[in-house]
Amino acid sequence: MIKAMRTAASGMVSQQMNVDNIANNLANMNTTGYKRSRIEFQDVLYQKYRRAGTASAVGTSIPTELAIGYGTKPVATVRQYTVGDLMQTGNPLDLAITGQGFFQLQHPDGGTVYTRDGGFKLSADGRLVNSDGYILVPEINIPEDTTSISIGKDGTVQVIQVGSDTPTEIGQIELARFINPAGLSSIGRNMLEVTSASGDPITDAAAQNGMGEIDQGYLEMSNVKVVDEMVNMIVAQRAYEMNSKAIQTADDMAAIANNIKR
Repeated sequence: MIKAMRTAASGMVSQQMNVDNIANNLANMNTTGYKRSRIEFQDVLYQKYRRAGTASAVGTSIPTELAIGYGTKPVATVRQYTVGDLMQTGNPLDLAITGQGFFQLQHPDGGTVYTRDGGFKLSADGRLVNSDGYILVPEINIPEDTTSISIGKDGTVQVIQVGSDTPTEIGQIELARFINPAGLSSIGRNMLEVTSASGDPITDAAAQNGMGEIDQGYLEMSNVKVVDEMVNMIVAQRAYEMNSKAIQTADDMAAIANNIKR
């Protein structure tokens, strides 16, 4: 009975973490560029009473094992990098990536971080930055006398300046992609950083060599599907309840055994 309590308790802990993850997905359903995550579980060690294949008599062997598991444990949080719905904003500095790729930002510590959030702004010196002031890499500097900004699907940035009707190209936005984007580490603020599991970034212009295209005047919304998350929450709740029932049943059985009188 004690084993059953321990096993069921591991199930309750795992389902609690599952609900925590679902709650985080729902909380970020309106977060620009957010990618939903799911938790993966594994069973843990087994106590083996009889091993399959061992001899049971002369010329015979046990066809199946007799083993009791000790529950489950969470082992991974996997982000799903499907493209979210695009929302038209009309803001020329709002950019969305259709396909693979991440925008590159310069972190204050000098490193590079990555994001799908394309809600850019202009800094005081005319550079494109994100909402926290992190500079877009490579730098795009908008001249002071700019009257309009045009960004192509390949990331080419053109501006029209005062006194001219001819567009002037001032730079090109580069994207980064990874062999294993699920290996990127989330650091909050819609940003990710490289790990040994993700591999090194592969950089190139948008719409080149597997990179997605850039849509100006749009933002990529989260890929969270509310209906799916609600269904997952109900399933997790029921699993939590069943594990609690298993603990209660094991406790009742232990009480019966303790109350046996000779």
